[in-house]
Amino acid sequence: MSIVQKPWGNYQILHRETGIQVKRIELRPGLRFSLQKHLKRSEKWVIIQGSGTATVGGKTVSIEPGSVLAVACGQKHRMHNTGQTPLVFIEVQFGDYLGEDDVVRFEDDFGRVS
Repeated sequence: MSIVQKPWGNYQILHRETGIQVKRIELRPGLRFSLQKHLKRSEKWVIIQGSGTATVGGKTVSIEPGSVLAVACGQKHRMHNTGQTPLVFIEVQFGDYLGEDDVVRFEDDFGRVS
């Protein structure tokens, strides 16, 4: 499938079936995602390259290749690339609805909070 460009980097959908979607995500050095939550899905993240921090449910932890994190449905979360190379991870989404519009943003470096 094609690579989707975003202001923070890019993602590619690797697999999709009812209730499950798998993405490969690259977060550019020095950038971070919105502080956000999803209303209809949970996620698992497996870090495969780079380093940074992840905030899940108010707790911030360091991440590196091999780190695995779980984000429950409705839990605030954010990934931040604090390294000098792309932060690459696999995201597995689980839920009844997996659309890109299932996001509530609380903070955003790219002006996407309404």
